[in-house]
Order: sequence, then structure tokens, then C-alpha cells
Amino acid sequence: MQLVIVTGMSGAGKSRVIDSLEDIGFFCVDNMTPKLIPTFVQILNDSAEIREKVAIVADVRLGGSFSHLFAALEELKRMECEYKVLFIDADNDVILRRYQETRRKHPLSKFDASKSLQDIIVQEREMLKEARDIADFIIDTSYLSTSQLKERVAKLFFEDVASTMKISVLSFGFKYGAPKDSDLVFDVRCLPNPFYVPELKHQTGLDKPVYDYVMSFDEAKGLEPKLLDLISYLVPLYRSEGKSQLTISVGCTGGKHRSVVFAEKVHKKIKEDGFNVSVYHRDINR
Repeated sequence: MQLVIVTGMSGAGKSRVIDSLEDIGFFCVDNMTPKLIPTFVQILNDSAEIREKVAIVADVRLGGSFSHLFAALEELKRMECEYKVLFIDADNDVILRRYQETRRKHPLSKFDASKSLQDIIVQEREMLKEARDIADFIIDTSYLSTSQLKERVAKLFFEDVASTMKISVLSFGFKYGAPKDSDLVFDVRCLPNPFYVPELKHQTGLDKPVYDYVMSFDEAKGLEPKLLDLISYLVPLYRSEGKSQLTISVGCTGGKHRSVVFAEKVHKKIKEDGFNVSVYHRDINR
């Protein structure tokens, strides 16, 4: 059985993640009491109907009982049941705005109606800190579209998540915020910016004229081998430490030009080195 425990911040997009997992063949159960997880898994194992892919959502909607999750995970280990923990996150300000726009109540507000929404979000983040620390995979949905999130989930779990380390290369714009799930962040704002060239402003780093412009400068030509050599050195070290997911982010001002060019280069190099890697351009259409 391929078992994924999904948790994370309320309002960060767990429901969309579950929809994405169902689309790739997972049997999904939402809002399960953590104490019941080992029993539920045992029932599935004993059932005549084989469930090859199962996802269980456990979060703070049940209040303090969420803390039982860690004992449940230890029990799964004793049962020799392999699992992965997926943590769904987003910036506090983004979560606050989502709740204000939808006018939904935060699940923790029913336990203490006197607290402001901002304070409740901070409280929840503290409650989930340990879960985030032990997570095998973290997805920050702050600036991901529904289709981008669906693609990230599919890349992680469409194949056997235990087979190898999953590497994501992400281009982004610093003006929209750096991805919180990054393990390595490289800033290429030091390079000349195509944005100020009228005929290149509305193109992207995927277009040859922008690529040629960025790589025409000595600064870019000097940065490329140093950056790629560093990444080729670091990636095997992360794998040898048993890391399941590695996110390498490359940022420029707007996330459309320089970061896209270098994210594509990083992606190509890691792929040539024989690793399981995907590339995403978060802000390319902004």
C-alpha cells in the first residue's frame, strides 16, 4: 500500500490536494481522528478489496486530538507500514486573505471565539510545527494556481514516492515572495534585466530572444558553470542523507526572464546527472 498522510495549515489548500490525489487513483479519507489511523490501515490490509494508494487527511479540525498523530505514526512503524507525510502550507497573510474573501470560519475559532483570525492562524502554525518538521514533502500553495498545484501533486505521487528523491526546480519573482518550501534559493537579480528592453519585456525566459539576451553577458556566462557545479555537488549529498524531496528555487525580480533561463539550465543539468527532476515557472504568466 502506498500511504500518504496529508496535513497542514487550514486554508492552505488540502481539499484541492485531495482532489488531485483522487484524480491519480488515491482512495482518500478526509478529517480522520489520528487515533483511528492505525486501525483503519489494518482494516484496509485485511480487506479483500486491495487499496494500492491511500491518502488520509489529519489536521487541527479536531482540536487537541491532533497531537495523537505522532503516536499513530509510531504505531504505523511498528506495523511495518510505510508512509509519507505531505504538509500543505501557505503564508499567514495569504491564509488570512483567503478566509476574508470566502468568509469561512477557521476550524479553531470554535474552540476560542475571543481570538482574532490572525492570532488563530499563528496558534495553528505553532500546533503544526512538529508535523511540518517531520514531513517528507512540503508544498507551499501561496502563489500556486490550481493547475500548478495539481501538477506538483501528480509529479510527487503518480509514481512510487519511495523510489527516489523527487527534485523540483522552481523559478519565481522576489516581488511575489520566495517559496517557503525551498531548500536552496539562488538569486539571479545580479544579471542584466531583459524587462527594460522594450521588445523583450513581454516575452519570457522560454523565448530564444530573451535567452540569448541573458546569456550574452559575461556575468551570466561566468555564473552558469559555478552554479551548475555547485548543484551537481550538493544534490547527491542530499540524496545520501535520505531526503525525499528537494526544492531548488531560482529567483529574479518578476519571475519571467532571468530566473526562467537559469531554472531551465539547472533542470537540464540535474536531469543529465540522472535524477528525477521537474521544472516549474511559478510567476511566468503574471
